[in-house]
Amino acid sequence: MPEITASMVKALREETGQGMMECKKALTEANGDVEAARDLLRKRGLITAEKKAGRATGEGFIAISVNDASTSAAMVEARCETDFCARNDVFQTMVRDVANLAAQAPDGNVTETAEITDAVQQALAKIGENMSFSRGMKITAQRVGSYVHHNGKVGVIVGVDGEADDDLLKDICMHIAFAAPMAVTPDDIPADLVEQEKKIAIDQAVESGKPKEIAEKMVAGKIRKFVEERSLTEQLVALEEKYGKKKVKDLLPNGKITAFARFAVGEK
Repeated sequence: MPEITASMVKALREETGQGMMECKKALTEANGDVEAARDLLRKRGLITAEKKAGRATGEGFIAISVNDASTSAAMVEARCETDFCARNDVFQTMVRDVANLAAQAPDGNVTETAEITDAVQQALAKIGENMSFSRGMKITAQRVGSYVHHNGKVGVIVGVDGEADDDLLKDICMHIAFAAPMAVTPDDIPADLVEQEKKIAIDQAVESGKPKEIAEKMVAGKIRKFVEERSLTEQLVALEEKYGKKKVKDLLPNGKITAFARFAVGEK
């Protein structure tokens, strides 16, 4: 049997994050074949992941990958059990690697691939805490902006067609992080949600005993306000000290927002 040297064990440990004894045992079982030993550790990591899969993942981290031309951005969220893990360099590096993988996906919701699963499982094997890929989104436009809050708990990407510099794009992203709009324009708000809100407003007006004409005007005003408050383009800019009382759409006289995504750790 080939000799299992300390340097072989050390190299495998640094690569996999497993303990010295686990690495030595895997090398022994693989007769000194480093590749086979690595596969053994990976399989054991899969078993460990399955055992931990039922444990709650209430923490997490968000990462964004933007291409060099700033025309495409991918954002991902990965979940874990504790804030200690969420702040771990191994976990955060894994999430950034997953964002780079997501950048290779088509636009829209990012589907978990074998490469993403493998990256998560490797981090799990090193940290020993349940974790998972939660969701991802990719946007392509003439210009994209991005923002991740300093704690990695909130992230935003936005796509714009037309003129918009980096500072403005970042400010729009920060607004989205704060205001949490539901859609780009009023027309993008789901019709069933608007109808539900309209029904509630009508019921309230009827119960208040208002005349029909007044009730209809009250309902129309409430619905208009409901839609505007949830539409990005119609919201008042959160950075009022910098821009004054302007709507977001007024910041882009020669451009328009085509898409955005906002992730907050733990939100659906």
